[in-house]
Amino acid sequence: MSALTRRTTPLTSTGIVLVLLAVSLVAGFVLTAVEGRNFLSSGNISALLTGISILGFIAIGQTLVILVGSLDLSVPYVVSLVSVLAAGTMAGQDGNVLPAVALALLVAAAVGLVNGAIVAYLGVHGFIATLGTGLVISGYLATNYQGSHGSAPRSFRLVGATQVGPVPLSTLILLGCAVLVVLMLRRTRVGHHLYAVGGNREVARLSGIRTSVPVLVAHTLSSVLAALAGLLLVARLSVGSPTIGSQGDYDLMSIAAVVLGGTLLAGGKGNVVGTLAGVAIFSVLDNVMGVMGVSAFLQDVVRGLVIVVAVAVYARREIDRRPARFERPTGLDAALQEAK
Repeated sequence: MSALTRRTTPLTSTGIVLVLLAVSLVAGFVLTAVEGRNFLSSGNISALLTGISILGFIAIGQTLVILVGSLDLSVPYVVSLVSVLAAGTMAGQDGNVLPAVALALLVAAAVGLVNGAIVAYLGVHGFIATLGTGLVISGYLATNYQGSHGSAPRSFRLVGATQVGPVPLSTLILLGCAVLVVLMLRRTRVGHHLYAVGGNREVARLSGIRTSVPVLVAHTLSSVLAALAGLLLVARLSVGSPTIGSQGDYDLMSIAAVVLGGTLLAGGKGNVVGTLAGVAIFSVLDNVMGVMGVSAFLQDVVRGLVIVVAVAVYARREIDRRPARFERPTGLDAALQEAK
């Protein structure tokens, strides 16, 4: 094929966010070098990857929920609930680690199942359903826990402290979870149904898909992945906190990372790779702005601008791809119209 007839392949949304990540890494290296810091030092890389791990677990789960056309605003409260339950059950004893982890994951799965059932069977939008569930959990935490609670034994704290070179163990666990979710989305029937239901629930139902199943699976996995983030926070802080989730703004930050990664808020389109790239961009921005001493309010402004610009680029590309509304029909379309 000649160079004149060869077509150039436009960048996908995932390609755009990966380019943006590369640009942010280069900018981070230059700006921190101006401040006399080494952006590529093992300590800084470890801090970056740890930040990516905590938000990454939650953002992967949020990706599944958004793909199916829903939202999950209960994740910060699930993180806090898991934090106090796990730390309180461990009580500093090595023998309590496995029961504490199992209890935390089971409770989180139950919360996700309730969220999914409300959305799937009662017809309540995920925004309202998960907001209500989150407020119930928040009220329970405020009533029963004051300040830090429980303690993690040394064996569990090693999960948050162990590194393979500059890479924290938590990051490797995150990547393992990400691979499993990618395989589920690409190779399993449930994964394909997630996209179908998010694209058009009514069409999916008419195609014979049980639309409630993908919704239940997405919300349950979202809460379980948020629980993993809560367990990681316990491993790092060694105690549980009833406010650790809300203080991190994990609901809004996870949604922002998912949208920045190219997943449509309406559902049906997106992937985990783009989400992790979005999480990494936020981690790099936070790291660089922290080194430069940027105020917290200005940091929010920068994050907001990045999100708006990225979504505007995605929206513009979608508009450019659409065929003209009043194009003259050709081929089969023209034949069908003339036959009417």
